[in-house]
Amino acid sequence: MKKTNKVTHLIGVLALSLTLPATAQDKETPQPKVQIALLLDTSGSMNGLIDQAKTQLWKIVNSFAKVEKDEQAPKIEVALYQYGNSNLVSTSNYIQKISPLTQELDDISEALYSLTTSGGEEYCGAAISHSINNLDWDSSSEVYKAIFIAGNEPFTQGPVSATLSCQQAIQKGIVVNSIHCGTENDGLTGGWKAGALAAEGDFLVINQDKAVVHIEAPQDQIIIKLSTELNKTYIPYGKKGRARQLNQALQDQNAAQFEDSGASIQRALTKNSPSAYTNTSWDLVDYCNNSHYNLGEVNTDELPEELKGLSEEEIKAHVKSIDKKRVAIQEEINKLNAERTAYLAEATKTSATEAGDTLDLAITKAIQKQISKNGFTTKR
Repeated sequence: MKKTNKVTHLIGVLALSLTLPATAQDKETPQPKVQIALLLDTSGSMNGLIDQAKTQLWKIVNSFAKVEKDEQAPKIEVALYQYGNSNLVSTSNYIQKISPLTQELDDISEALYSLTTSGGEEYCGAAISHSINNLDWDSSSEVYKAIFIAGNEPFTQGPVSATLSCQQAIQKGIVVNSIHCGTENDGLTGGWKAGALAAEGDFLVINQDKAVVHIEAPQDQIIIKLSTELNKTYIPYGKKGRARQLNQALQDQNAAQFEDSGASIQRALTKNSPSAYTNTSWDLVDYCNNSHYNLGEVNTDELPEELKGLSEEEIKAHVKSIDKKRVAIQEEINKLNAERTAYLAEATKTSATEAGDTLDLAITKAIQKQISKNGFTTKR
């Protein structure tokens, strides 16, 4: 047997015989899913909004840790758009799809940290319409599908009717939530509430320049260090495997820039959630844990060096041992996070709350209100 065929066969055997921790695919019911598109105004006055998105992406994702359907945590897909930036092409209505709906959230984080602001024309209707027609939305009514569009200019600006775009969205089962960066009165007169109502969504008002409130817990630094240890349990494969592993570490560093806003601890908790943070396209452990992928398609050249030349039993033992280490770290983080949650519950009883929501609070409130319509319940 040629070496390529031997390794290809071996990987196929791993898909069937490798004993790994039980995951959602072991259950008869399919894993539930949520799809969210973030449409962010990146015109000149929106630096605060972009900073909030950078720091609070992981907190928004973690809000889904509190919900389930059929006793399963949902699979999360996020898409990212920017609009209203003068550096974008006018013929596209100053709109850019930066990332399609994806489970690989490091891609979303990388894209957020690349955003810059520049004065432009903000066309909400056109941005909503583009996201409806150019993202791979699931047709099932069981999937929670939502657009969150944030900006500060009138919702009704531009050549595409915002009302019609919102009506088109809800016809496809996509809720549109409007997030006005400014006063409630300006949002009302600017059509932000009317747009949300047309798509059965919520009208939300935030202060994009407000500092995100974060209470540090004694467990935070330990969890963040364990999150770094988690990185060592990833086995990169494929043409882009090593680059994506490096990007994982880079997004840790990006979050660390906003540690005072809680970005590092929230990212660590996301990475600890197999349902929320999955990297099947480049990590062999995640790949082996998902039966929807054809491991037989992985060829010899795309395997990591440490697996080349090993026997079938040696490779099997290696992947199992790495996964065992990951599970042990995850269990330790879960234990610490339970202690952290109890600490924060006491700490928030006496903490003062400032007026005005930030992006993370606005989005999580809307999600908690809306997601039950798709059969999700709050975990006990």
